[in-house]
Amino acid sequence: MLNQLSTHAHQAAPAGVDHWAVRGVSERSQRLLVRQDIAQSPAVVRDDGAMVTVIAGGGLGYAATSDTSVAGLKAAFARAKALAKATAGKTVFDASQLRMPQPRGRYDSVVARDSAHMSLADKIDLLRAVSTATRVDERIVDWQASLWTVQVDQLHLTSDGGHAEQHWQMLTPAIQATAQVKGVTQTRSSAGQYNGFCQQGGLEVIDRSGLRTDGPRVAQQAIELTMAPACPSGPMDLVLMPDQMMLQIHESIGHPLELDRILGDERNFAGTSFVTLDMFGHYRYGSELLNVSHSPQQAHEFAGFAFDDDGTSAQSQRIIERGILKQPLGGAISQSRARALGFDLGGLATTRASSWNRAPIDRMSNLNVEPGDASLAQIIASVDHGVLMNTNCSWSIDDSRNKFQFGCEYGQMIRHGVLAEVVRNPNYRGVSATFWRSLAMVGDASTFQVMGTPFCGKGEPSQIIRVGHAAPACKFTDVSVFGGA
Repeated sequence: MLNQLSTHAHQAAPAGVDHWAVRGVSERSQRLLVRQDIAQSPAVVRDDGAMVTVIAGGGLGYAATSDTSVAGLKAAFARAKALAKATAGKTVFDASQLRMPQPRGRYDSVVARDSAHMSLADKIDLLRAVSTATRVDERIVDWQASLWTVQVDQLHLTSDGGHAEQHWQMLTPAIQATAQVKGVTQTRSSAGQYNGFCQQGGLEVIDRSGLRTDGPRVAQQAIELTMAPACPSGPMDLVLMPDQMMLQIHESIGHPLELDRILGDERNFAGTSFVTLDMFGHYRYGSELLNVSHSPQQAHEFAGFAFDDDGTSAQSQRIIERGILKQPLGGAISQSRARALGFDLGGLATTRASSWNRAPIDRMSNLNVEPGDASLAQIIASVDHGVLMNTNCSWSIDDSRNKFQFGCEYGQMIRHGVLAEVVRNPNYRGVSATFWRSLAMVGDASTFQVMGTPFCGKGEPSQIIRVGHAAPACKFTDVSVFGGA
């Protein structure tokens, strides 16, 4: 489909418009699951189509089509042009003033071993072996291993000669085990029950994840949790490992800083933001140890790219520096809307769409907390009374992305600078506007891990998108911890 898209788009492009763009997407995915040593039916999906964008007469219009022939694209262009004319003069900014990009270049995921080179039978055999190793004894009552591979090819064309190709290969391996002992049931996973270990790359991602050998650890920790005491409640120090920092970044930094959300787009669906337009440049979001980067070039990270879905060239930029809020996550359209309200905030290449049939909106992509200078041993030694938490399993946050409570799979008490007993059902709560100011130590590069999620939801109509989050271990002071004890 993409091989002919450029020719067809230029033949179908309408006259009398200020700007047009075509973004063609071809995606293939394969999801494999072996549960209790039995291979489940593979889920194989192929999805192809294109989104056209038209700016005409001061208005902006989109239309999507799965028919990328000349006739199909002409029909889509006609719908988008009609919508652009219908919206002209009825929006908070003049779309003809948009500075739309002219993308030129190419992006390819770094792949050492293409996942297509491993047969379906070999993949299922691998998952069956992992599954078998995960059931270490009869106390494991449910267990599974899975592998999700995705390949995406995208071509972005514009009326002024833009031509950008991007090619992604992504893998999500996972293990999960549920144990039951004397009526107590606990689940442990390799990196989160919602697939927190997901990276760009080929079969080498399997090796980086530890999938081949991690089953026994996951199972033993599930058993350990069934016999562990409940996490105690009260204010204490909290050490979060990267597989929980991922969720903390996502919910209490990523979503609140999406500019379209700040402008009110999600109020009636996924909520607004406690952040306001006048905070940028001076608001203390966290302690001086907090440095957060939009990092589209971070190696292996799930949402790496060279151009966003409006065609803007991606650059690494700090959005929080030494705790001070610097920039929102907003593309060209949201920036224009903010300027219409008197705020020239700048922005980032971070408008993204979940597929060809969705228009791009402001989305976090690779959003990372930068490493500090403390080893994990130093962080633990600094805690007199606290808890270390691994791996998110639950979350709740209010509609302004401010008050939250999060739960983890696995906790371990820290007493007088030493790791102590394992505790089950560890949870903590806080307020985004103050939680990050309690950041007291940031782990060094040896604690830094590249994580992510395939399941970030936002938008009407709904869009589920891939996001990357990398972080070190971090210590927070005087946090409200609870667990039912």
